[in-house]
Amino acid sequence: QVQLVESGGGLVQPGGSLRLSCAASDFTFSSYAMSWYRQAPGKERELVATISSTGGFTTYADSVKGRFTISRDNAWNTVYLQMNSLKPEDTAVYYCYLRYAGMPRWGKGTLVTVSS
Repeated sequence: QVQLVESGGGLVQPGGSLRLSCAASDFTFSSYAMSWYRQAPGKERELVATISSTGGFTTYADSVKGRFTISRDNAWNTVYLQMNSLKPEDTAVYYCYLRYAGMPRWGKGTLVTVSS
């Protein structure tokens, strides 16, 4: 049973930074690309960033490019999202995601609130 557990969310002022973590277990983490999605209140869930299985390739949504960095540590089965220069529009629940055995797998999410 794939397990994804996000942490690191919280309240931060505009311009601030947060680092999210997603601890993965019960599958061969190093064999899978991983992604972060987010869902703001009243909006659809959107893809934020993806990292390849080895970490050598990353992609970002235009809205976060240059501000967010996705990374992973395959020794610790963890994927990270470093978020800098946060804006109020980054407020959302952030979810860890992978596609495993042909099925989408999600964590329960961690709430990020950007507000003064």
